[in-house]
Amino acid sequence: MAYETILYHEDGPVGTLTLNRPDDGNMFNAIMCHEIRDCINAVRRETRTRVLVLTGAGDKFFCIGGSKAGMEDTNLYAGVLPTLEMYESIDRLQKPVIASVNGYAVGGGQVLQVMCDLTIAKESAVFRQVGPMMGSFDAGYGTWYLEDLVGKKKAKEMWMLNPRLTAREALAIGLINRVVPDDKLAEETRKMALELAERGAYALASIKAAFNARHGGVSGLGRLSHDLLLRLYLDTEESKELGEAFRAKRKPDADKFGH
Repeated sequence: MAYETILYHEDGPVGTLTLNRPDDGNMFNAIMCHEIRDCINAVRRETRTRVLVLTGAGDKFFCIGGSKAGMEDTNLYAGVLPTLEMYESIDRLQKPVIASVNGYAVGGGQVLQVMCDLTIAKESAVFRQVGPMMGSFDAGYGTWYLEDLVGKKKAKEMWMLNPRLTAREALAIGLINRVVPDDKLAEETRKMALELAERGAYALASIKAAFNARHGGVSGLGRLSHDLLLRLYLDTEESKELGEAFRAKRKPDADKFGH
């Protein structure tokens, strides 16, 4: 599929989604939000890709937030960027998502890396929340998930005082997972992705669903339950025996349960 604001390519079990507006700080607009959502939903529906990497074009910006331009033209409703659809698609994806932070992760770009399951950053990357400095805020994913990562006091400091954090400082407070030399980011990201790809896909999906269940309320719990039920219903001797017994109108053989 051809996209206007992002790039996507697959290399073995790893898919890479690149925010491709480097001349504008890789800021997301309405089109980019929808394209990220659509791309991730497409990845969800196929089994080739085991891990998704999300990064920015160029070597200066990961993403510096959302652009106000064109907000009146969104397909959601006028005046609001459809960022929630983008964030939700990352949460719903049953595969691990790695943020490979190649520069400034600011505002909505910082929230975007928080939404990813793991974050690896180059040494010169910068992390910052700037909303209140511009009269803006994120009272949903950007606060709740950030508090989970760094604690309530530090999350409030990041949102209220808007400190500029180096990659090393971000690592020290638990905001990200790894810091690597600038010229090693692509190599180390690939290495991390391939390591994840060696893990059990169903196990990783279940772990991700479990972590997200309490955030998602009934929908999060429903996703976890649905995925576990699907595995039970399709793949176990217990479900096969119960189904055959029901169709044959006989008692099931309980010796086949629990295997």
